[in-house]
Amino acid sequence: MIKKKVIIFGASGQIGRNIIRKITLKNYKVTAVTRNAHKSIFLKTQAPLGYLDIVEENIFDQKILEKLIEPHDVCINLIGILYEKKNNSFKNIHVNFPAMISKICKNYNIDQFIHLSALGVENAKNDSKYAQSKFEGENIVFQNFENSTVLKPSIVYSQDDNFTTRFLSLLSLFPVFPLFENPKFSPIHCKDLSEIIVGLIEKNIRSETIECIGPQTLYFKEILKILSKSINKKHFFISVPIPIAKIFAKTSEILPTPLITLDQLRLLKYNNIATGNFKTQNDYGFKADLKFENEVKKYSYMWTERGEYSRN
Repeated sequence: MIKKKVIIFGASGQIGRNIIRKITLKNYKVTAVTRNAHKSIFLKTQAPLGYLDIVEENIFDQKILEKLIEPHDVCINLIGILYEKKNNSFKNIHVNFPAMISKICKNYNIDQFIHLSALGVENAKNDSKYAQSKFEGENIVFQNFENSTVLKPSIVYSQDDNFTTRFLSLLSLFPVFPLFENPKFSPIHCKDLSEIIVGLIEKNIRSETIECIGPQTLYFKEILKILSKSINKKHFFISVPIPIAKIFAKTSEILPTPLITLDQLRLLKYNNIATGNFKTQNDYGFKADLKFENEVKKYSYMWTERGEYSRN
């Protein structure tokens, strides 16, 4: 028996896949909205037969969105970008889109809207376009729909992320590594964050802002050292002066997938840990206790010289 119908935007990412696996086993029916159904067909393997529909649609078409969202009880927005492209601006993805779907959730009396933002963006909003857009998105979601819950995670990591996997790739190639800034992070594993989201739905927790943090506070340099150790390599980390870092970032922006952008460089000036301005998942009885070094070890072997056999 189906408990509720859940629609997920951004379902093909690491968080979406984990939510689908967990929530369909609890008898929730999921509609996964994607830009490319052909590339996302693997999602079918994440759920029991009959509990997942994959829909390919234009997410900026108001009438299509209304038709998609109306029959559902819960709406989850996981869509976000780390850097801007020609057709994808921070404003469009982090402000205009959540504004649109939160209004639709209000108009159709959806039980619950869960919106994924980012930790600490209120502190960096005057220095970063990314942070400013995330901050605006949070505010407009609450203005439009009182039954919204905004989640503000620190770095979300797993074997399918774009954070640890990128740095593991770079660390496997270069023995000397630049360090632009050294902020603090509270990395949270994708499984833990997905459990929190499923728990919010199960307990029907609404109208909240929740900071989602892992069990450890780590400096950026500590994170790099853990990744370096996990692939059995030693690295020299060199602090790079900001003027040189800016030149590197500006040059990197030319690449199809930038190593770092000027906006990301500005973000690195700010810690990415619990601010104390909001409750964390712990205040709601949700655990996030997977430790960074333990989880990274489970997949970092893919970047070692001997692959999986390097663990023997």
